[in-house]
Amino acid sequence: MSTIERHGVTERYADAVVHAGVIHLVEVPSSSDTDITTQTTEVLASVDRQLTQLGSGRDRILMATLYLTDFSDYDAMNAVWDAWIPDGSAPARACVEVAGLADPGWRVEIALSAAR
Repeated sequence: MSTIERHGVTERYADAVVHAGVIHLVEVPSSSDTDITTQTTEVLASVDRQLTQLGSGRDRILMATLYLTDFSDYDAMNAVWDAWIPDGSAPARACVEVAGLADPGWRVEIALSAAR
């Protein structure tokens, strides 16, 4: 049986879970009163920190699901995402519009898995 590592565990969630060499994490913006460009930048900076701490990187992302509360933010979010993903290493990706996120001011949330 392979080990499950949980990092940053709270009562409700873990910041990251690693199993069988795959990192699973979800990130949200640190601000709730800013535009989609700022919030996407914040989320991706958090993803970078988590992946680096766990011995991975953005070029090792396998799958990402991006949740937007308003699809009119799609192009601005993609501008940040496209500049952030290294050339030739785009992961499988889904982008979904949702009615809302846990904080009403959040415009984006990203769930992803990455190889360690």
